[in-house]
Amino acid sequence: MKTLVRLEELGMVLLSIVLFSTTGYAWWWFLLLILTPDISMAGYLVNAKTGAFLYNVIHHKGVAILIYLLGFYYISPLTQMIGIILFAHSSMDRIFGYGLKYSDSFHHTHLGWIGKRPNGEN
Repeated sequence: MKTLVRLEELGMVLLSIVLFSTTGYAWWWFLLLILTPDISMAGYLVNAKTGAFLYNVIHHKGVAILIYLLGFYYISPLTQMIGIILFAHSSMDRIFGYGLKYSDSFHHTHLGWIGKRPNGEN
């Protein structure tokens, strides 16, 4: 099942690349910005609840799609690009097993645990 989900997410990354090509921005923007959504992890400096909230808002594909659609509606390539970057980044994260976070731990995601559980189990 993990392989199937990863292939699906890869398809979404490829879709993001196709959509990015319609914005008119140079490709280096995509490469420069693809990791910027991870700035949302700074919320973990406050606490796990705040970190999970910020991470989940920025990594939610529905938010990314909404931002893209607003850019499409208002004919704003910059807004479209932001939505595409958020969507592509979230899909890339899911390929590597990083899902939306529960508020108890950064390592507890909707895709399962990342690394070892607090009690030492995998």
